[in-house]
Amino acid sequence: MSVDGEVRRLRTEADEPGWEVDPDDDWGLAVIATVGRQLKLRREAAGMRAAEFGEAVGYGEDMVYKIESGKRIPRPEYLDMADEILRAGGLLAAMKEDVKKVRYPKRVRDLAQMEAKAVELLSYGNHNLHGLLQTKEYAWALLRTRRPVNPEDQLEQALAARMARKAVFDRAPAPELSFVLEETTLRRPVGGKMVWRSQLEHLLEVGQLPNVEIQVMPTDRWDHPGTGGRIQVLKFEDGTAVGRMDDEFSGRPVHDPRQVRILELRYGIIRAEALTARESLAFVEQLVGER
Repeated sequence: MSVDGEVRRLRTEADEPGWEVDPDDDWGLAVIATVGRQLKLRREAAGMRAAEFGEAVGYGEDMVYKIESGKRIPRPEYLDMADEILRAGGLLAAMKEDVKKVRYPKRVRDLAQMEAKAVELLSYGNHNLHGLLQTKEYAWALLRTRRPVNPEDQLEQALAARMARKAVFDRAPAPELSFVLEETTLRRPVGGKMVWRSQLEHLLEVGQLPNVEIQVMPTDRWDHPGTGGRIQVLKFEDGTAVGRMDDEFSGRPVHDPRQVRILELRYGIIRAEALTARESLAFVEQLVGER
């Protein structure tokens, strides 16, 4: 298509890697199929062919068909333009919120939903800081260390999903959050000096919240059950709980009270071996001062 004498290149699948729907995500498939169906109905009601509509929004005809058939996730700006061009009165643009959730991997959505319902969270990490404690810059630096390197838009998607989970801190009533961090995770300069220092300062701020307890496990304290990997336990208002540990129960989430009790026992021992919350914040302050 030409615009003011210039050739306009229409978007293709190659321009948008990572916007496919996860075939194992039933809810996501249903959402995108519904959105696509609405887009098609609105386009046809407006008397526009797919090619004509594609030119209007800057997409190739094949991409329009794939979005309308539920095979591709439409970008937020696509829905905005479609709403305006098809005069949908905001109905198409309003679908952006559901589409935004589909962009997050199913396992991340499931985790965020559980964290949003939990009244208590127990977390021990021996490799990196828990996602709820990470700053945006620290999380971005971690995501970029993955190999093979993911496309930029997939990294942005993962970052947005991780940051969205931090809404747990704004809940009322606030859940009780307990974190035990290995000393080595605090000393590793992820993202470089400035990003790392900012991350440590963020930990000091979060650690001051009345419902948050951050503890540090000194490197020389090796005789504890956390050597097998990460542990996480989420407890809910109805008395149920879910937990997981890297080297236990095949690393899968468990709901059986007897299995969760094992994880709670191990976490309790880890918590007792770590520095107290006050000692831990002093330790982090010391690290900030050293840098």
